Amino acid sequence: MSKAGDRYENPVTGEYGYTRIGTEETGGKLLVSDLRVRPGGAVLGAHLHPTIDERFTVVSGKIGYMLDGQTGVLTAGQSADLPKGVPHDWWNAGDEEARVIVEIRPAARFEEMVITLFGLAAEGKTNKKGVPNPLQLAVISQEFTDTVQFMSPPPAVQKVIFAVLAPLGRALGYKASYPRHREHSLGTVEIEPLPEGLTINTVP
Repeated sequence: MSKAGDRYENPVTGEYGYTRIGTEETGGKLLVSDLRVRPGGAVLGAHLHPTIDERFTVVSGKIGYMLDGQTGVLTAGQSADLPKGVPHDWWNAGDEEARVIVEIRPAARFEEMVITLFGLAAEGKTNKKGVPNPLQLAVISQEFTDTVQFMSPPPAVQKVIFAVLAPLGRALGYKASYPRHREHSLGTVEIEPLPEGLTINTVP
């Protein structure tokens, strides 16, 4: 589980930052991250969270987003709520690094999945968008189907494909998570004060 100040980085997607409120402090109910996204950086693509509510607040820079088919751009001080079950995506829409506060509720399963994806990216085991090979992806997707579902290919198609690929992937030694990723630490940093007037909901 994470604690305040833990550093993390995905060198492929251009995301890095640290934990402001960790799952260790909230029993897995809440994770608040202070995230930076480099120009051109983005999350892994359009997706939804079946059981998770997400919220992000822009501290600096510009964040483009898609929420249930509608797109927009947020700037410093603006927030977006991404409710469970609603397809969404977001990315750095500016020419400078963007800083975003991300809130995840509940967070334990989400955190475990992200640790795996970031760890694989750091090991050079993903493509340029941060997506692992099809066998590894199938194993992860089947394990974390309650946490995230990507929108392409359509979920019904993914279910059929992963039903074939996941058993093969597991037979070849692929896992949904790896102890080495959980044990790897990038160290800790001092928590920065939020800009004046900007608040976040710290209630799990």
